[in-house]
Amino acid sequence: MPRARIVLDRDFTVADVPRRLFGSFVEHMGRCVYTGIYEPGHPQADERGFRRDVLSLVKELGATVIRYPGGNFVSGYNWEDGVGPVADRPHRLDGAWHTVETNAFGLHEFVDWAREAEVEVMEAVNLGTRGVDEARALVEYANHAGGTYWSDLRRRNGAAAPFDIRLWCLGNELDGPWQIGHKTAHEYGRLAQETAKAMRLVDPDIELVAVGSSNRQMPTFGSWEHTVLTHAYDEVDYISMHAYYQEDEGDAASFLAEAVDMDAFIDGVVSTIDAVKAAGKHRKQVDISFDEWNVWYQRGLDTEDQPHIVSASKEWRAHPRLIEDTYNVTDAVVVGTFLHSLLRHGDRVRIANQAQLVNVIAPIRSEEGGPAWRQSIFWPFARMSQLAQGRVLRLAIDSDQTPTAKFGDVDVVDAAATWDEATGRVALFVANRSLDSETEVSLELRGLGASGVVSAEVLTVPEGGDRRSVNTEHDQDAVGLVPLRGVGLDEGTLRATLPALSWAVIVLDTARA
Repeated sequence: MPRARIVLDRDFTVADVPRRLFGSFVEHMGRCVYTGIYEPGHPQADERGFRRDVLSLVKELGATVIRYPGGNFVSGYNWEDGVGPVADRPHRLDGAWHTVETNAFGLHEFVDWAREAEVEVMEAVNLGTRGVDEARALVEYANHAGGTYWSDLRRRNGAAAPFDIRLWCLGNELDGPWQIGHKTAHEYGRLAQETAKAMRLVDPDIELVAVGSSNRQMPTFGSWEHTVLTHAYDEVDYISMHAYYQEDEGDAASFLAEAVDMDAFIDGVVSTIDAVKAAGKHRKQVDISFDEWNVWYQRGLDTEDQPHIVSASKEWRAHPRLIEDTYNVTDAVVVGTFLHSLLRHGDRVRIANQAQLVNVIAPIRSEEGGPAWRQSIFWPFARMSQLAQGRVLRLAIDSDQTPTAKFGDVDVVDAAATWDEATGRVALFVANRSLDSETEVSLELRGLGASGVVSAEVLTVPEGGDRRSVNTEHDQDAVGLVPLRGVGLDEGTLRATLPALSWAVIVLDTARA
């Protein structure tokens, strides 16, 4: 049986747990907005058209900040189309996803929904087809109290109080040739710098995210970040990262180790940020907003049965089904390890957004006129958002190895942990990457005495199922968290046996030793 020994010490910490790590993403894409969070006439809709069943699941998920309205969509979006009387709002062609945008749901509706969901708004501005003037106008509309053209228009549109949006994205994936308004690093760096200056002249207290590389495989990765930050370092607070992963056919072992790539990606961006900081003799520190990440199976053309990539030959439709991946047990374990990676880098990754929230590669699924339910990947996110409190601990892990074709030998156990001094509780998040072997884990606490196990849960292959088991509209609870048996304390050391292919969370009561 593979084994892993984990040592934690209360004095070896990474950072306070960044609560914005547990963010999500709502884009005007597919059915994320329409029939996702918003469906007037649904049996569960409130008077504003917000689906209460979805809202309940969003609150259970524990999302803390939501990025909106895109994504590729924002690079061709006129924010003014989504304000004012709904009957007067124009229908537009959205070139990003080859759909018709009705604009029935816009900024006011999203802010109202976010308040109901108890999440922070992370607003993106269009730097694809628009620029400095439109961005500063949007900040004035959203955040200025009144007495000016844009703020008074907001008031006439029904919002007397400012929206007070603190967190703003300066565009989206503008390094990508697929993006409307694609730019070189120099073009974007200068535009981001000037847009940031203008937005801060309206509201000096906002936080700004510059666009980083769309993924680590981009030919300009590294040089893009360096150039953009050379221009805009003093004007921005974060630079973005985006990454999606999938299982290549027949290589589940490498898929389960993809957090190795995420770790290396983060470390590379941190190095680039700090190189620009040193070369420019800057005093402030720019951090990372990992504002798109998830498992995404990009494997074919768009069809109703396999809607993964948009085909330009399709007819123009409003909110068609797009990239509605159904997630299995293996995907959930991988998502758990991605969350571990983000938490381990909590000193520099201060914001993260799983893409997306509902229907579109999402932890929550819904059907038009029908139910909403949790996908398998819902559970690691929900438990970590709930239990990761206090300080991120810097773990020492001595683990047996498991072979992979892509990364060589990797630790069979991947883990992260937090300690909340206020409650005295340690939360250990741990994954067993082995597809066929149980793994024995021991956890040694230094500087803390373990007085009892508060809870122990595991997500693994369900009885009678396999690693591809999923939750569906008709079987919503096939995959979920169940009690982890056989967990015990022996002279202050926690011992547990993890099932093959599993993600677990164990909470301990502790006291200072």
